[in-house]
Amino acid sequence: MVLLDGKSLAKEKREEVKKKVEDLKEREKIVPGLAIIRVGNDPASEIYVRNKLKACEEVKIHAIEKHFDESISEQELIDCIEYFNKEETIDGILVQSPLPKNFDEQKIISHILGSKDVDGFGIDNLGHLLANQEQVLAATPLGIIHLLEKYEIPIASKNVVVIGRSKIVGRPLAIMFLNRDATVTIAHSKTKNLKEITLQADILVSAVGRPNFITQDMVKEGAVCIDVGINRINNQVVGDMDFNAIKEKASFITPVPGGVGPMTIATLLENVYQLALKRKKEK
Repeated sequence: MVLLDGKSLAKEKREEVKKKVEDLKEREKIVPGLAIIRVGNDPASEIYVRNKLKACEEVKIHAIEKHFDESISEQELIDCIEYFNKEETIDGILVQSPLPKNFDEQKIISHILGSKDVDGFGIDNLGHLLANQEQVLAATPLGIIHLLEKYEIPIASKNVVVIGRSKIVGRPLAIMFLNRDATVTIAHSKTKNLKEITLQADILVSAVGRPNFITQDMVKEGAVCIDVGINRINNQVVGDMDFNAIKEKASFITPVPGGVGPMTIATLLENVYQLALKRKKEK
């Protein structure tokens, strides 16, 4: 069994982005810019945004947070997005999820220009993904692909099972695997005979947010196991997979924490840089 060390790879990626950003500033006088919009006071969102801002500071990306109370109207939120759409120093815009329940999240995100949709959640970028013309890709799925590539794990012709169908991870990741010639099955809460399906997986991905949901008897001998889950039990962070049991059968496995999580922010930073580079080329 080999640990897929996302923490180390994320560190490498961040160092690479920092060098690229410094080079872009020196050669083109361009500093990549990220705008993060947060609504309400969700504690987890506050931590995620703080980590993103800190990471941007480390790699010299200009980042700002616009925080609104839940009482803000949808139109005021859209006006803020439109402002950043026009702001030349901002290359990427993200609206921190989840939004309070009184907001139509997809409607809000649809107002972000495709060229600034750093999360890759907008219809334009999702459409390009579906057409196998990938442009801006969601950070967590792309981070998983980078992790597999780093460890030279083949994807083409492999049976891949993705458990979870969210637009943030499951759906885009499944299509990214399909674009790389894997045979893909998407499982979810309505799937019957899940164990029969997971036992067919050469690469098994779980993104359901249920601690120890995937047990050893659900994993094929020698499978590659990617655990996207982040669950808290008794002040400990655990994944969706029963790590200690499954590691005896897996050929590769991501730890939690230290696997997929660190790759998400590192890939987001890379996305901001790439959008800034595109801005420079279009000038």
